[in-house]
Amino acid sequence: MRILNTHAGIGGNRELWGDEHEVTAVEFNPAIAAVYQQRFPNDTVIVGDAFSYVEKHFAEFDLIWMSPACPTHGQLRFNIGVKAKGYAPVMPDMTLYAAIVFLRHHHEGLWIVENVIPYYEPLIPATMKLQRHLIWSNFDIPYREFEAKGIRTKSKLSDYSGVGVDLSDTGITNKRQVFRNMVDPALGKHILDAALGVQAREVEEVDALW
Repeated sequence: MRILNTHAGIGGNRELWGDEHEVTAVEFNPAIAAVYQQRFPNDTVIVGDAFSYVEKHFAEFDLIWMSPACPTHGQLRFNIGVKAKGYAPVMPDMTLYAAIVFLRHHHEGLWIVENVIPYYEPLIPATMKLQRHLIWSNFDIPYREFEAKGIRTKSKLSDYSGVGVDLSDTGITNKRQVFRNMVDPALGKHILDAALGVQAREVEEVDALW
């Protein structure tokens, strides 16, 4: 399967995908992209803007996974930052919805857009909720409970040692945020398995016609 993994971070969602797929990752931060490339040397890593890349190359992929930046939508910043601590409110980054609209109307392959559960009613109803994520997609993903990893609640950088990724000499400034942005690898594999099941059924249906 040809997979486009945008806003890739250090590849939490990609961790359990194996190496049998042709994966292209897009990450805006060069230091984070370098860690991703080190972790997954067989992937093609693009340093740049994910939305521009999707616009130009969406037709080249069987599955597109987009995880646009989430802080301006999240309940954490709104409830703890703005309401409890008096942080200045910021306007939500609506490119999240631009991605959903674009893929829904233009991509003929499989696609998923993943983001946090927002502090407001989503402007486009989500397909489903999995773990701490809202999922928009054009294929069925079975519901499953996932063990909470507690990544978002860790307070010290040393607490992230269990993640299995060392960011100490990477040049990444906000290491804690990078870890908190990671998608649970088990969730990433669950969604890919669902996409592979859809692809396999489509192949069977085409073969049956012959």
